[in-house]
Amino acid sequence: MTIQIALLRAVNVAGHAAIAMSDLRDLLTGLGFKEVRSLLQSGNLVFDGGRQTTAAMERLLEAEAGKQLDLDTDFFVRTAKEWNAVVAENPFRDEARRDPGHLVVMALKQAPKAEAVEALRAAVKGREIVHAEGRHTYIIYPDGIGRSRLTNRVIEAKLGTRATGRNWNTVVKLAALANA
Repeated sequence: MTIQIALLRAVNVAGHAAIAMSDLRDLLTGLGFKEVRSLLQSGNLVFDGGRQTTAAMERLLEAEAGKQLDLDTDFFVRTAKEWNAVVAENPFRDEARRDPGHLVVMALKQAPKAEAVEALRAAVKGREIVHAEGRHTYIIYPDGIGRSRLTNRVIEAKLGTRATGRNWNTVVKLAALANA
């Protein structure tokens, strides 16, 4: 049994890519995955993914969501072990305790090169702080994400890869669900 976490990019946000979590759970169950659970309405799934690699799982889920649900979005899949490392390696522990809603973890399709991370840091126009580690980027938004000019579009353009973000509260809840 390999517990996987799947994060969907930009679903149920401001009316974009509206999808019921029950439809996503049914999709995964229909594909043969077990113990499929969802968290919140923003596209967070936890399930027994068997032995497929995360890259193969992403391709499968993206293709099947497109075919069966007419949903065109990116899936970001991590094993529970990888997600636990995201939690354990958080470089902003004080901020996570003090203000978890303003700490965001961006899951990335590919690990960015060091030059791309520096380009992202150079693009920061406010008080945001960026730390990249493998296929994840941790960002503190001290003034809130809604007012920040460090948007998902800027992050993806500078890092050269697709991304989806979750605040620290959701990151921790997903870890707890995956480890239950």
